Amino acid sequence: MAQPGEPSQPSPEESFLEILVETLSALDDAVRGPFLREFFHTVAQVELTEAQSIENWQAILRRRGELASSGAKPVALKAAMIDVLASANLLRVPVMMEYSEFKKLQINAATDSLTGLYNRRMFDEHFEKELNRAKRYGHQLAVVILDLHRLKEVNDQYGHLHGDQILQIAAETLRRTLRSSDFAFRIGGDELAVLLPQTDSDRATTLCRRVRTQYEADVRPLKLDIAVTLDFGLAVCPEDGDKQTDLLEVADKRLYQLKAGSRSTPLPSVQEAVSTREAPPEPPVAAAPQAAPPVRGAGPTVTPMPSPAVGRTEKRKWERVSLSGTKAYAVISDAAQKTARVVDLSYGGVSLLVEKAEEIAHQFSAVLHVPILPPVRVVLRKAYTLELASGRTRVGCSFIS
Repeated sequence: MAQPGEPSQPSPEESFLEILVETLSALDDAVRGPFLREFFHTVAQVELTEAQSIENWQAILRRRGELASSGAKPVALKAAMIDVLASANLLRVPVMMEYSEFKKLQINAATDSLTGLYNRRMFDEHFEKELNRAKRYGHQLAVVILDLHRLKEVNDQYGHLHGDQILQIAAETLRRTLRSSDFAFRIGGDELAVLLPQTDSDRATTLCRRVRTQYEADVRPLKLDIAVTLDFGLAVCPEDGDKQTDLLEVADKRLYQLKAGSRSTPLPSVQEAVSTREAPPEPPVAAAPQAAPPVRGAGPTVTPMPSPAVGRTEKRKWERVSLSGTKAYAVISDAAQKTARVVDLSYGGVSLLVEKAEEIAHQFSAVLHVPILPPVRVVLRKAYTLELASGRTRVGCSFIS
């Protein structure tokens, strides 16, 4: 067995093919055509015209050049030939090699060698097929572009072996997190892509958040000083378009919107940036005296909290951004891992919608998931509670950190 790094000797079969390439290059089509027709009939058991034989031979030579340019070692002509003929459905089990070797070549031609995910060529092919199927049956199709944030910094600081490792972890995270009906691809150096058949925007967003959260947990044992994560942008057919180019353009745009929004300075600056968006000021709500019981009447009941950080009897210090109608939510970090809807957000705090206010501690940690921004971990303190007619409770919280 050849050791890694040792040059391998070409087999007699490969040597013959290389001689064939050199010999045919010196012949004109009138001679090449008949020879190649018989060659493909013997090798692949297919009947081609002379013109088709010449065309497929030229495609094989081009494909070998493409494979060689993307890899670190020369590509045997046999591999390129199997790839081209199999892609054109002109080959089942070739005569010139064992079936297991043929299947290995098929897999290598379709996958990225580092991550094991499908490659860019397979992404284009699958995208076209799934898009046609979605349009034919009236289904939705979500396409997601994922970007490994700060991969270059990892390569620069720790070396490319670490960069390769976090790419492989990302691929493994996708394999473990996606459904069996989904497809994952590596389409560039630090870019991955996912096709989600029969998936709407909300479900795709939820899945992407789960992938990102899981990925951050998976890379944590590496103990890198650089916080790597997966940014994502998605588009859904037919809402965002029904053509591949249009959907990719929308997904790319949303990816870079996320990257631009999430690359601000830490938490206070993020909140300040959000609070500058226009939103109507919240009308002041009078708080009952601290010693008095809650006052119930025709309207909602307000229960003041001790030492509120945001006064409810004074004009609001920071303008708030209403998040009604969005999928904004907070994951409260306690033993039960409760989830609460985010009603609005400002520089000074956030309002949550919960079933029972007493289930939340006076001071607690949470991770905020707000559209456009990345998940943000915060420490919150209750400022007030407001019982609503729906039976749920609005809890106003101030940021501690």
